[in-house]
Amino acid sequence: MSTTAGRRSPVVRMAAWSAAHPWRAITGWLLFVAMCLGTGIAAGTNNAGTEDYWVGEAGRAEQIASGVGLQRRPEEHVLIRAGTGPLDLTAARAAARDITARMKGLAEVDSVSPPVRSADGTTLMISVTMKGPELDARQHVDPLLAQTAAAQRDLPGLVVEQTGSASISKGVNQQRGDDLALSEAISFPVTLITLLVVFGSVLMAAVPLLLALSSIAAAMGLSMLVSHLLPDAGVGNNVILLIGMAVGVDYTLFYLKREREERARAGGRLSAQAVVELAAATSGRAVVVSGLAVLVSTATLYLAADVVFSSLATGTVLVVLVAMASSVTVLPALLVKIGQRAERRAGRTAQRGVPTRRRERGTDGGRLWRALLRPAGRHPVLTLAVSVLAMIALALPALGMELRVLNRDSHSREIPALRIHDRMTAAFPELQTRHQIVVRDERSRTEQVGQALQELSRRAQGDPLFAKDAPAVRTSGDGRVSVLELAVPYRLSSAEAERSLAHLRNDYLPATVGAIAGVESAVTGDAARNVDDLDHVNAKLPLVAGLLLLVTLVMTMIVFRSVTLGLLGVLLNSLSAAASFGLVVVFFQHGLATSLFGFDPSATSAIGSRVPLFLLVILFGLSMDYQVFVVSRIREKVAAGVPTRQAVLDGITGSAGVVNSAAIVMVTVFAGFVFLHLAEMKQIGFSLAVAVLLDAFVIRTTILPAAMILLDRWTWWPANLARRTPHPVVSGEYARATVE
Repeated sequence: MSTTAGRRSPVVRMAAWSAAHPWRAITGWLLFVAMCLGTGIAAGTNNAGTEDYWVGEAGRAEQIASGVGLQRRPEEHVLIRAGTGPLDLTAARAAARDITARMKGLAEVDSVSPPVRSADGTTLMISVTMKGPELDARQHVDPLLAQTAAAQRDLPGLVVEQTGSASISKGVNQQRGDDLALSEAISFPVTLITLLVVFGSVLMAAVPLLLALSSIAAAMGLSMLVSHLLPDAGVGNNVILLIGMAVGVDYTLFYLKREREERARAGGRLSAQAVVELAAATSGRAVVVSGLAVLVSTATLYLAADVVFSSLATGTVLVVLVAMASSVTVLPALLVKIGQRAERRAGRTAQRGVPTRRRERGTDGGRLWRALLRPAGRHPVLTLAVSVLAMIALALPALGMELRVLNRDSHSREIPALRIHDRMTAAFPELQTRHQIVVRDERSRTEQVGQALQELSRRAQGDPLFAKDAPAVRTSGDGRVSVLELAVPYRLSSAEAERSLAHLRNDYLPATVGAIAGVESAVTGDAARNVDDLDHVNAKLPLVAGLLLLVTLVMTMIVFRSVTLGLLGVLLNSLSAAASFGLVVVFFQHGLATSLFGFDPSATSAIGSRVPLFLLVILFGLSMDYQVFVVSRIREKVAAGVPTRQAVLDGITGSAGVVNSAAIVMVTVFAGFVFLHLAEMKQIGFSLAVAVLLDAFVIRTTILPAAMILLDRWTWWPANLARRTPHPVVSGEYARATVE
């Protein structure tokens, strides 16, 4: 027995300890979750600052400007207009004086500009410049909003309202929090109902859900701590909830499935502890391998060198780590307590002489899955060809994918500050988009640089893409840095805004400032940031995707000791991802979402620039869940001497119940994100839901079995799967039971 125990893997040894000391394991887990959440709340979240988003030429311009205090400051705009009829200019100017005095008295305000009247005479605008960094302003904008609201109460005959970068950012952040609560309200009950159908027991359904929730809570606490090393871009909690519910329930289902099978196979001859050890030796290992696959795949996102991708990767890594840990530590303890409870109940029933009839739910794929697998078993060539062609057809629209940085133009207009922003830009079109030209001259040739910038401004005024105003040049105290801001009367995401930026960078700047030797210049602004962000993501995509393919290949080869399965895994994952990309293009970019659900067309006219790369990484990781679990079952049967064809059909049929139950949970969780407000979360949720559906119900029921049947023994090349014991020996108790 000691020799046998010595062969046990760390996963089995951990599960054995947990099963032997269930209350210690449960208490330890609860303390761990409480400690993670408590210390995280105490430390708080370190949000990404403006400098964390600096990328490309725009980032270089902002770095130069911020070094001398000329960086763009957060600006709020207070609009004064008539409630009905024409604007009473006298009353509006009196209101402007009152608001100016209110704003100047606030510690958060740096300066207040004189009121400006719109060209149509309907609106008076006051611009308020706030102190501090641009991204921090949303945390300090409340006093300004309070003064605007107070002014509105004192001026019932006028409409007084406020918008600006800080107000909009605050609104988006608030909406993100509301979306998080909505996604919880959708995913929790749907997941619980699904688990009740699978297990037919409230207790057994509660286990996966509670473990997923505790994993999410612990991961959120840890993410707050980690944010002090890797700043959070505001998307961490969304992805923790999104991925945490999916993998947390998945891993627990895989474990529960095997524990139930082993309990039924033992027929009461094994204790609850021994049954849990057996489950740990198979499904426990599969959970660890699946988790590691997701972790390694997700870690490739760090290569993108982008604060948003880093936040997405950190949230995913943390919640998968915690979910994986829960499934191999506290879950065995819970299963032992549940098993012991079932044993006591069975013993009492036996004493009363009442016959028992056990019915395990979800332990067999049944007739349905045998029917679904019949085409692959009987006609593998035809099944493979038709299925692959169908997936390629779904993927074809992805060739026309248009990527765009989703910004305020694509945000939901349910945010009040954005509706006010739209009214402001209608009255003052020149405020829609602005470019900042930053020039650094170490020789402080202020006059020469100023003349060149004025010439640039004159050229821009003759260009219909730019506003006709003549802005002043701002210069640093030492004369080394100068800044010129040009207005563009077109929406931020418009083609005109992008063309105006191209004119600046490629034509006007080289012909004016660029003619001065030794001068460094760059253009920034919201449009420049978007263009540079998109270029940055596109440049990193081949590196991350290439490494991801390599990681998937190597991990699959290591797990199954098969080059063939490694290559097959890469091909299947790529096919699944490509098909989901094609569907997301049809659904969002081509407007099907608008037709079916009435989504705002501005949020569905293009795909978020970060969506494909994030999805590619996550989909490859999640696909490994099913691949490891299903192929492990097939491999066990082949190792036991079952012919490959039969092993494939039996392995997939036997695991179909839990795999598809897990897939249903994932799909419901992901699909809930489609109805959130943020466009990127809609697209991510839809793509993940579609990919999981395709992976579970197409890839694993047609393409995978057909390919493995055709490959036959070459599936396992170069490994030599000799006949082996189908169940790993984990303790002397199991050995004694099997020979009785």
